[in-house]
Amino acid sequence: MLAQQRRGAGDPTQRTDLHGRVWRAIRTPDGPATLRVESRAADGVVVGTAWGAGASWALDTMPSLLGADDDPAGFEPRHPAVAEGWRRQPHWRLGASRRVMESLVPSILEQKVTGKQAFGSFRQLVLRHGEPAPGPVAELRLHVQPEPAVLARIPSWEWLQLGVDPARSRTLVTACRVAASLERLVDAPPEEFDRRLRSLPGVGVWTSAEVRQRVLGDPDAVSFGDYHLANWVGWALYGHDITDEEMAEALEPYRPQRGRAAAMACAGGRTRPRRGPRMSVPTHLPTRGTTRRTS
Repeated sequence: MLAQQRRGAGDPTQRTDLHGRVWRAIRTPDGPATLRVESRAADGVVVGTAWGAGASWALDTMPSLLGADDDPAGFEPRHPAVAEGWRRQPHWRLGASRRVMESLVPSILEQKVTGKQAFGSFRQLVLRHGEPAPGPVAELRLHVQPEPAVLARIPSWEWLQLGVDPARSRTLVTACRVAASLERLVDAPPEEFDRRLRSLPGVGVWTSAEVRQRVLGDPDAVSFGDYHLANWVGWALYGHDITDEEMAEALEPYRPQRGRAAAMACAGGRTRPRRGPRMSVPTHLPTRGTTRRTS
């Protein structure tokens, strides 16, 4: 359940220890917090322990984070692959973190680049500008994401050092300047959340869907424009690549649970063969002797 919130294996805001317990560093409305989530399968319970100023908030919202508010009632598989995925994973739920900037920052970093590059940029960003998480987490090197005000002050040349091009850094800084109003969107309906979020320059359909999936646990959010998703769904349903438009047509009967249908199709259908071109990894580091200018 918590894997959907993690941004790569090296995510410094979420770690799993040797005992299988998940540790999350969260910047809550009450301040930083560390939440440790432990599954006790034999007892049929999940135990949460929290530290820091936001500990009570983290524990109060833990059920939502673990998918307690995601209701699959009315979901009816219409394709064999979707039905098989639902049979295999009837427990699958979307969790809701209820923290907009926590998801928006890494989602912007992931725009139009490889996952490896985006996860690397996010990891460096958090370790350089975030803060150590509260509690007994020194060995885990768990860090809280930087505050929006801190992100907004990072100079342009340092964004380039982090591997973030000017288009993405501008989008991120713009979002940080209105972070307080964005956080209030957690109580808005998904349609309103989507409309308001996409009013920000540089935030489109893909970014909004990625954020809604994690922040609201929106089962209808589909990441149209993703480099892989349409082809994954196409192979699961039909055995070949499809376009975003064809994916939208295939998923339309599942509204308002199109995102759940796409996930179940990928879980129960055929897997796309590993072939074809890979995205190139661009570099944005200044060359030796180039003058750096802060905008």
